[in-house]
Amino acid sequence: MASLQAQEETTLKRATVTQDTSKKLQDSTLLTQDSSKNNFREVTGQDTVVMKDSSGLETTVSIVANDSSWNEVSKNILHLFKGAKVKYQNFELAADYIRLDRNTNVLFASGVIDHNGKYVGRPVVIMPGEGPIAVDSLLYNYKSQIPKTFGVMTEVDGAFIQAREVRKNIYDETSLYKGLYSTCNLPYPHTHFGIQISKGVITDKQIIAGPSYLVVENIPLKFLAIPFGFFPKQDKKSSGFLFPSFGEDAARGFSMRDLGWYLTFNDYWDTEFRGNLYSKGSWEASMRTQYMVNYKYNGNFALRYGSTVSGVEGTQNFGRNKDFNVTWNHTQRQEANPGTSFTASVNFGTSSYFRNTAANGTYDISQITNNRMNSSIAYGKVFSDGKINFTSSLRHDQNLATGDISLELPQISLNVSTFNPFDSKDRIGEQKWYQRITVGYSLQARNFVSTKDSILFKNNFFGQFTNGFQHNIPVSLSLNVLKYFQFNTSMNYTERWYFQSIENRLVNEINGYSTVKDTIQGFKRAYDYSVSSGLSTKIYGNYKRGIGKIQQMRHVMTPSINVNYRPDFGAEKFGIYKDYTDENGAYRRYSIFENAIYGSPSMGKSMGIGFSIDNTLEAKIRDDKDSTGTGVKKIPLIQGLTFSGNYNVAADSLKLSPISFSGRTSLFDQKININFNGSFDPYSYDKYSGQRIDRYMVKDGKLARLTNFGLSFDYSFNPKASKSRNNNIDSLRNSMPAMTDEQTQALARISTDPNAFVDFNIPWNLSGSFSFNYSTIFDRDLQEMKPNITSTVNLHGDFNMTPKWKVQFNTGFDFVRMESSMSQISIYRDLHCWDMSVGWVPFGRYKSFNVTIRAKASILQDLKLTKRNSHFTY
Repeated sequence: MASLQAQEETTLKRATVTQDTSKKLQDSTLLTQDSSKNNFREVTGQDTVVMKDSSGLETTVSIVANDSSWNEVSKNILHLFKGAKVKYQNFELAADYIRLDRNTNVLFASGVIDHNGKYVGRPVVIMPGEGPIAVDSLLYNYKSQIPKTFGVMTEVDGAFIQAREVRKNIYDETSLYKGLYSTCNLPYPHTHFGIQISKGVITDKQIIAGPSYLVVENIPLKFLAIPFGFFPKQDKKSSGFLFPSFGEDAARGFSMRDLGWYLTFNDYWDTEFRGNLYSKGSWEASMRTQYMVNYKYNGNFALRYGSTVSGVEGTQNFGRNKDFNVTWNHTQRQEANPGTSFTASVNFGTSSYFRNTAANGTYDISQITNNRMNSSIAYGKVFSDGKINFTSSLRHDQNLATGDISLELPQISLNVSTFNPFDSKDRIGEQKWYQRITVGYSLQARNFVSTKDSILFKNNFFGQFTNGFQHNIPVSLSLNVLKYFQFNTSMNYTERWYFQSIENRLVNEINGYSTVKDTIQGFKRAYDYSVSSGLSTKIYGNYKRGIGKIQQMRHVMTPSINVNYRPDFGAEKFGIYKDYTDENGAYRRYSIFENAIYGSPSMGKSMGIGFSIDNTLEAKIRDDKDSTGTGVKKIPLIQGLTFSGNYNVAADSLKLSPISFSGRTSLFDQKININFNGSFDPYSYDKYSGQRIDRYMVKDGKLARLTNFGLSFDYSFNPKASKSRNNNIDSLRNSMPAMTDEQTQALARISTDPNAFVDFNIPWNLSGSFSFNYSTIFDRDLQEMKPNITSTVNLHGDFNMTPKWKVQFNTGFDFVRMESSMSQISIYRDLHCWDMSVGWVPFGRYKSFNVTIRAKASILQDLKLTKRNSHFTY
């Protein structure tokens, strides 16, 4: 930007400027056309003025007026009206009125007052190296390039500065008079938290302010004034204070949540520390770090700790629970190292962390009710043009309800894509039958342990690991037979390598004999194989007689049958199974690879017949929305209704397996999707032990007994809500392929939780879901099978009370326990540049409320998404 020379000017107020100009310029047609009397000459279209700049070189000033322009010859002044534009070097100006004085080289611009009495056509100015700035009026010396603006608004690091007068000097320093620093971009902020600055100076790196005070809702709080202020100004992120939210928790008392400090080290690494304090002594602390290396990788790491007081002080049940949780997410860009990948998704900690801390004070029901935590750190490499794929990973799975934890340190996988060993690269024509044979290979290796989280890394922990290798070679052939049948045959060979085996023996003790299981160190191998052949086809059926609106029905049935064989690997020649007599004198067989990580080859010969049948039923119905009366539409009645089972010819009993079934359908023009599954057992059970016995239920007068059944569906009463959310997500993913990790997480929350973000553009939404599960459990006391049933319904929705107020709720009911699930009510208020929310859990263990007021998240504004969430979550 060119240097600006300061010039003394009489202070002009906007009211004075607009009043003088509007009296003269309200209607340019009233000016006389006789130039001999008033020295005015009409100019139309585009004009140019040639003049000398500060260096003495001639330059051109481009002048355009959409309405008209008048040249006051006697005074050497040019007046431009309606959509006027002036361009001089890198300086551009547009306004509804511009006055150019050639005598003083001063340009004046302002808006005009229209017939409604509104001030319109404000000047918009572009200085060299800056973006457009809207002002009320402007004085500019185009020879010395000196601007002086009135009623200016400009953006500074995401906030906005409004000032009555602004002037720049030759050092690119901006002086302002009676300015307002606010987060609101409106000319007159109706709802804001701002700082009124009497005088100030803005430079590239800092803001120096004179006497300043806080203004809230246009109420000046001068008792909070500061006589002098110095604020760093930079184009990158800066460290600062994180304002808390306030509320009350029924168990922990009054709360102050998310109080903290934000630290930024550079553009690629930042950290925030936050804490929650409660009046009854509980507290939580957290640290979250984000990092990024352009075009290579990005991720975040979080460590959270909670100290929760339980019970009443002075009683026996009083105590303090100490919990922690660690998360780490890392993503590598594919273009950083083609063919190689490294990802991490770590989430581990104490099993009671989310319950005791109410998900770190966020009251996120999905985290509070979650019973599992999983972690995975994976590395992958592709070789030989994608034909060989190697992956290794470290995994962790933790059951929060039981405290069980399993670790894999590590798991390795090597897979070779299937290939045709007998096919020729130079083959001409179709493949012969033997050229269709495909072969594959895979290698798996694991080092695994399962224990309790309370004894993790204790009591010879690393000696409890079990490990092994497994090789798998599948060979298959697929052919078309008799035009309508698909023939498939396959052979599968599996070999396992172990470094440990077991041996059972009896030990003579004082009270008798007892069984001892010894671990034998040394390399052992076990293998098995199986073969299978099958046929499948498709059968089509059409029913063309009309029934009501139904004009035609189509039934597609896909039956398949296969024969499979596996030898008896329990035979003595394989050396996998041994015999021993237990302490009760009973004869028993056991596998030397019992409880091995990849199991043991099965004992007993198997020669089975597997069968399945898949059904799809569709209908064509008359479309009432078609005005011609001839339109039809196709709807699915039943999809994927599948029955499957297996009959083992070689088994000595219980030859028929349970018959499993599954399917799905939809109702009300596919607005409700219903999914169901279950299984039937064709055999009776022993009334004393509950075990299956070799007696068909048909002999007792029943075809089979239902052992389990599941049913679930969901429905939205306002499909526009989910449709709007899905459209927004799809458009964002398409328009922003290179999103940051934070943006990706925000979109993931919208995708998985339809009630997570607030959309003021959707006036109402009500959605519900239902789930039902039935299973049977043997009751030894009553000596009968008893049903075990779970049945729950969940409702969530929201509605707009006004265009700026929205109420959101989430509740549910358990029909078996006859009690409601955790219910939440949230109230949101759109404050234009700020958000306010009130969260309330009216009853239950997490009964609480909280109030949050904060600036809108810039991430979603950058994504141009109308949904916003005011709660801070990790």
